[in-house]
Amino acid sequence: MLTTLEHVQAILSTTPERWQRLVSTLPADLLSRQPAPGEWSALGCLQHILNAERALFPVRVHSFLDGQNFTDFDPQQRIEDADLQTPEQQVAAFTRYRQENLTMIAQLKEKDLQRTVQHPKLGTVCLAQMLRTWAAHDLNHTVQAERALMQPFIVDCGPWHTFFKDHEVDGAQA
Repeated sequence: MLTTLEHVQAILSTTPERWQRLVSTLPADLLSRQPAPGEWSALGCLQHILNAERALFPVRVHSFLDGQNFTDFDPQQRIEDADLQTPEQQVAAFTRYRQENLTMIAQLKEKDLQRTVQHPKLGTVCLAQMLRTWAAHDLNHTVQAERALMQPFIVDCGPWHTFFKDHEVDGAQA
């Protein structure tokens, strides 16, 4: 039976390849297309998980290991980097950061999972919960990106449109 660490590592290890495939295959206009006003495009989702990979999750793992409480994180915050202009550059950076973070996670021990700190909004949290959140966060934003990519196809699929109602973004653009 797999442990929490093994489950999290399995999920986190699949994300770079999924994003590399999307970015290398799809045109930039489709990747950057917002599904509806105020909704993130697939590229917006990639930028967000890149930011989280650099400035959120590894920082929080170190906070657990050092016994330091969390500071708040703004998910709308974008870390601008002049060297990461293209989707290909962004996914390459994400892949590098992810590999570093998987190496860090591989060094964790089962006993570390019970370490706790204070979150400014959620109260006492443990490392196991945060690692599960990291895996869910990856899946959530990859699904969100794929959902954004679906919108122009859903709108124009004629009588099959009804099969995709559950995936339609409210206010989706034609």
